[in-house]
Amino acid sequence: MTPARLGPARGFTLIELLAALLVLSLLALMSYRGLGAVLDSRDHVRGETRKWQGVAAFFTRFERDVELATPRPVRSGAGIAPAWLGQPGPRLEFSRFAFADGVDAPRRVGYALNDRKEIELWVWPGLDVAPDAVPARYPVLAGVQAFELQYLDAARNWQDAWPRSQGDAPIPRAVRLRIVLASGEQIVRVFALHA
Repeated sequence: MTPARLGPARGFTLIELLAALLVLSLLALMSYRGLGAVLDSRDHVRGETRKWQGVAAFFTRFERDVELATPRPVRSGAGIAPAWLGQPGPRLEFSRFAFADGVDAPRRVGYALNDRKEIELWVWPGLDVAPDAVPARYPVLAGVQAFELQYLDAARNWQDAWPRSQGDAPIPRAVRLRIVLASGEQIVRVFALHA
């Protein structure tokens, strides 16, 4: 029996190995970039979700406060202040009853835009304000470029300040709120008041 003759041992050449490594490297690079894009998108979605949750929470708080607005003027160190005081700038102060669930008392509250581009909630200790009483200030919405308020009078005209004269009702018929976020979105909401 004659031994079968075997051909030379056949394997991968160096060129074939380098070509395979190049293809695998390209696949790994594309996968890495794809994963990076997915992670960036996830972070962007989280940021947008937080922003819009903050906006929704602000509007819910504002709506609840203005629904409880009362036409009761307040006594202060400077005399009698109107029940609803809307000033250009903008700054809004008004008297409101307690929440229905009884966890709060009747108070004087306010909203204003501070220098850090945050809408602040101002809360006084009660309805009548002592001469040296300073409201507690709480930021309720950050990243606000513009904060504008207008008030609907009895003739259904929008006014930039309230009250305009002694003949005005204690509180307006409605308030129109316009905010512009730092990211450029503009939101306008109108809240009817129980005058």
